[in-house]
Amino acid sequence: MAMATKTTRIDAADVLRGIAVIGIILVHSVEHFNFISFADAAEQCAFLNFTDRVVWDSLFFIFGGKGYAIFALLFGFSFFIQDSNQQAKGKDFRMRFVWRLFLLFLIGLFDALFYSGDILVLYAAMGLILPIVCRLPNRAVLWIAVALILQPMEWWKLDHALLDPTYLPGNGWFDASFLTLAPVQSGGTFWEACKANFMEGQFANMNWYVANGRITQTAGLFVIGLLMGSKGLLTGGEKNLKFWFGIICWAAVVFFAAEGLLNLVQEFIERGNVLRPLRLILKSYGNMGVTFALVGGIMILFYTTKLHVPLMKIAPYGRMSLTNYLSQSILGTMIFHNWGFGLWDNLGITYSVFVGVAIIAVQIVFCRWWLQSHRQGPVEWAWKKATWLFSLEWKDR
Repeated sequence: MAMATKTTRIDAADVLRGIAVIGIILVHSVEHFNFISFADAAEQCAFLNFTDRVVWDSLFFIFGGKGYAIFALLFGFSFFIQDSNQQAKGKDFRMRFVWRLFLLFLIGLFDALFYSGDILVLYAAMGLILPIVCRLPNRAVLWIAVALILQPMEWWKLDHALLDPTYLPGNGWFDASFLTLAPVQSGGTFWEACKANFMEGQFANMNWYVANGRITQTAGLFVIGLLMGSKGLLTGGEKNLKFWFGIICWAAVVFFAAEGLLNLVQEFIERGNVLRPLRLILKSYGNMGVTFALVGGIMILFYTTKLHVPLMKIAPYGRMSLTNYLSQSILGTMIFHNWGFGLWDNLGITYSVFVGVAIIAVQIVFCRWWLQSHRQGPVEWAWKKATWLFSLEWKDR
């Protein structure tokens, strides 16, 4: 793989990362941070019920499954930059990155005390694919990424269902539901909420990841992010515009084809055990289409239009993405769940999205203030310092 030659921050990556976290927070807010319970629609005016539906549908079309996907792409991209910078110094970063993933796992466990939908533990586990594939030829890495993105587990379930009409796909050890958390979310104390989130919540969370195809998809996105780094797709400026225009065109084809087939199969296939994995496969492909169209569109706007200036204002927010992700878990659950202000039954979807906007606004102000005197966010700084505590070396066998 080609090595990066600069060690300075990459503004385009920070902008994308900031937009991804903004999308994640807005979606989490309208979901009341995994407590999807709202004010009674019958007690709201018709206009609010209308805006609730518009906000929900719009947010999930733009960011549902896409904010997380962009975040995952940039996780792989960041690994490439770190690995390349260490290679330029004659060092091997791979074993240190494994240690770094363990630290991320611990950070994720802390996040899981507050928010049952934490993604950091999953990132720590699936991130192990990066030091394994990073020395392979780009063509081999691309095929691995494609195989993972195509949802192989769901294709296996579909094949099983077609051969056996009695087959019912399940998630085995992780069979659990977020509904089990509802009593503590609506009436529990802080410590009861922490215990439930950490125990039942993480089983339910992993069940959701498996049931929604996020395991292989996350690993595939990490690998694609690695390839984006090796090809300089976020650092090449205007020379990559043709590529990004092409990506948008292909993304549109994938999205409309997936959506069209999804509507078709839902109309003609009656067997639930066949329909469920097929629907997930097509929905996943459609989400990937929107994700890459978003990335391509942002890159084109960033490098060719006057929107470069307002987009750059998001870069500091992206630089502190891990700090912002952790703080949104604490602030969001404090606002909506019973251990804090308990506003889950007072705020509908429309008002909830304004709560998300307020969280983001507070975080932006904090990021700008903090970065006036620091190069990194507090969590990013601690993660970096802990990364280099020990002398580690990858040994090829």
